[in-house]
Amino acid sequence: MTDLHKVSQCMIVRNEERNIKRALEWAKAIVFEQIVVDTGSTDKTVEIAKQMSATVHHFDWIDDFSAAKNIAIERASGEWILFLDADEYMTPEDTNKLVDYLDKMNIDLKAKKQCLAINCKLVNVDDNGKAASVYDAMRVFRNDPSVRYTGSIHERLNVDPENVYWSDEFSVVHTGYTESSIKETNKIERNIEMLRKAISKSEDNLALKVYLADSLKMKEDKESQTEAEEYFTEAIEHGTDKIFYKLRVKAYIHFMNKYANDPLKHTECEKLCSRALTEFPESLDFEYFQASLLNQSGNYQKAWDKLTAGEERLKSGGNTGISYHVTADPVMLYSQLLLAAQGLKDLSGIIKYAKLILVTDKTRQEILSPLIAIMLGQDASGEALIDLLSEIYDMSDPNDLLSIARAAKNCGAVEFAGLIMQIAGEIMGR
Repeated sequence: MTDLHKVSQCMIVRNEERNIKRALEWAKAIVFEQIVVDTGSTDKTVEIAKQMSATVHHFDWIDDFSAAKNIAIERASGEWILFLDADEYMTPEDTNKLVDYLDKMNIDLKAKKQCLAINCKLVNVDDNGKAASVYDAMRVFRNDPSVRYTGSIHERLNVDPENVYWSDEFSVVHTGYTESSIKETNKIERNIEMLRKAISKSEDNLALKVYLADSLKMKEDKESQTEAEEYFTEAIEHGTDKIFYKLRVKAYIHFMNKYANDPLKHTECEKLCSRALTEFPESLDFEYFQASLLNQSGNYQKAWDKLTAGEERLKSGGNTGISYHVTADPVMLYSQLLLAAQGLKDLSGIIKYAKLILVTDKTRQEILSPLIAIMLGQDASGEALIDLLSEIYDMSDPNDLLSIARAAKNCGAVEFAGLIMQIAGEIMGR
């Protein structure tokens, strides 16, 4: 077990009273000190942090995240530092995996000498707690004088790649870009202001422009959308720096999301997909968009072949390229596989992928209703269909039964809907 006196938790905060308790609580079992640097909270953040026995320091905000974070590092005395934001946390399972990983780092003589930071998965979740995207991030690093943050915004650790170890054994959950969080914190406007200030000092910095575009696209006004697309276009056309290359993925995905469902833009989207896959081979995100276009054009077999190969790589842990979205939410892949199976009239494929989607979200009536219709259209008995649906739904739960009955009614399966309602009535009458 890792010596707790070797692990410090650090964070910088401002008006995080809704997150600060969870942000400190998750790590208490594995750290010996918790250092909070407050940059000007006007709510109960500081009060709650102190109540939870964290050491709180104050920092006069100067529009520089790195400056604030480096103050926190300088206050830490542990061998390892966990530096998560207040809107980030680890599950108990991943916390235990982190402890095991640090144990290995302390025993491995080469790692002890070479490893300065650990890259892990950062999972962005939506308001329902569902994974929306997965990136990699350095949230764990040694308390070494050479390791400090740089950059006023979208700061990063100045660690040489050869001193960074990668682990997929544990993940960090990030809630900061949920719709509710963005509205509550006004984070977008803050980031836009800071990025404009940074760009004014470094006008050729394409990375900053992409970060700005990523914030601008979240605004609804046409002017912001136009400006965002100008920067995204510049990134695709001129962003050749290898240090910057991952950010170009954001630019490609922006345009693909915009064009994929617009028949007038299919040719342009196909060209973008081909170009992106040349630059980022094996990327499931770009293969997903390419398969979506194939499905829309009726080329179901080619879409099926591409998607099933991608699914196999995903399941086996094979090369999925730089893929932020499909790896976080495989249902994206399953949805296109379902469309391809429907186009090919592949009953086993339809059942398989409809079930995979419904297991993830059984409220999806647009998936359940066609599945019921297709099964009954294949002369499946009501009992056989109930057996199938019982693999997804709790057939003793009236709410699940009512959801099935509603889907059956919507597809014209009135008799089956009646059977389900009869079962629901018997359960509710007990």
